[in-house]
Amino acid sequence: MKDLREKETNPIKPKHYKSKIDVYDFCLANDLGLLEGNCIKYITRYKDKNGLEDLLKAQETLKRLIKHYKNESN
Repeated sequence: MKDLREKETNPIKPKHYKSKIDVYDFCLANDLGLLEGNCIKYITRYKDKNGLEDLLKAQETLKRLIKHYKNESN
């Protein structure tokens, strides 16, 4: 029973992250930065945590990533 309680209170992977693939591991394996990682994080948790709020956070983060990409491309 101790393992179950530890998983429920794990600050790195709380209950609302239900993805079969760990988001942190995925981002590290694919050399993704903060903005890309946050987009993935918000999208993978929105159904079980903050719903529309997380989708809007993903949208805002993606807008910032696009802006950064455009600035770097010029």
